[in-house]
Amino acid sequence: MTGSMTLDAPAPNVVVELPGDLFGCDLLSTLDGLASEDLHASTDRAVLDRTALLVAARNRLDAELARTVRHAGTTQAAEHDGLKSMRSWLIGHVRLSVNEASRVLRAGRVLEHLPVLAAGFAAGEVTAAQVEVVAAAVGPGEVAQAEEQGIDLAGFDQAWADVARECSHASLGVAVQAFLGALDPDGCEPDPTEGRRLSISRNADGSITGRFDLDAGGGEKVQAAIESIVQADRPKGDTRTRSQQNADALVQLCDNQLASGNLPTLRTVKPHVVVGIDLADLVDPATGAGAGELGFGATISAARARWLACDADVSRIVMGPDGEPLELGRRHRVVTPGLRRAVERRDRSCVFAGCGAPTWWCDVHHLIHWVHGGETNLENSALLCERHHTKVHHGFRVERDPGGRWRTWRPDGTEILIGPLLHRS
Repeated sequence: MTGSMTLDAPAPNVVVELPGDLFGCDLLSTLDGLASEDLHASTDRAVLDRTALLVAARNRLDAELARTVRHAGTTQAAEHDGLKSMRSWLIGHVRLSVNEASRVLRAGRVLEHLPVLAAGFAAGEVTAAQVEVVAAAVGPGEVAQAEEQGIDLAGFDQAWADVARECSHASLGVAVQAFLGALDPDGCEPDPTEGRRLSISRNADGSITGRFDLDAGGGEKVQAAIESIVQADRPKGDTRTRSQQNADALVQLCDNQLASGNLPTLRTVKPHVVVGIDLADLVDPATGAGAGELGFGATISAARARWLACDADVSRIVMGPDGEPLELGRRHRVVTPGLRRAVERRDRSCVFAGCGAPTWWCDVHHLIHWVHGGETNLENSALLCERHHTKVHHGFRVERDPGGRWRTWRPDGTEILIGPLLHRS
């Protein structure tokens, strides 16, 4: 647990521009015209027709996006900005969610094998969500398996396109299942790990919401572990609902594992709960809402931080007058745990433009190498994931400007700028 000041992450380096050779000015002019129309002056019929037209136009744009991203992926265009994949580029440069970026990539990949469905998509008759129904079930493995078994994928392609144009959204899922049934009529036992999913999202107040999908065997293990804790703690007068009991048991399972010290390390340190809070807030008896910050970004009250500190190691980081942790000096060749915590609190993620990999994927990089006189201190440190740590040792460069913003340059000296490509200033 650290007693350091919470530092705001620097503003992202966003540049907004429009390359004229990619999108025509006519497209933006059309959108500007649509946005300026007074919908209150339209009849109900006109509004409905307008809605249908916009959906078709969005479908066509989604189709072109999938085609373009697929081309960029096959040509490794993301390497131009120092990234390994178009998935990373979509997430880091144009702010798509992880799920949305994956959806675009799946669409471009599967449509290469389904020309009829692709044509319907490009014509605006098929939606991105309908393409996703197919793409989520028909991956490269299924395409290869169909070819090996002599299954006519073209027939299914035509059928899926017809169903997508003429039937309900749910009907397409049934049609896709027919293909999977033909692909594996005997229903061989699947790999249980392939269907397992766990997603966690953070809410505005720092709480988390999640859902998971498990196979029967994996689900039985989870239920058995949770049930053991639920049944071991059934105090008289317990008014908790069953779902509350299960949630408390899950947290207790994690408490037990963290306390055991047997979990794998995260970048040289054991996984642990980190709370950053000013010392004054920690000792103040007031509640102090939002005074502490957890390692994954949530904020908590000073009272809750004190509660966590009752059974925790406390590390004190002395802050300088500029609000940053003081340097540790050149005598430290290896990054100490204290310095690493300070760098993580300042940078929050990989600082390479468009990346944002979490701290536990990252190394602490010396901006000026030790052998060239660089000190092992906060000012000379940057958080970089393994891939981008390698990149900056092979021509790319990261630098923190006086305003606290990280900037990234390619080997040719051009700066990597990120942001939505909409206008040219």
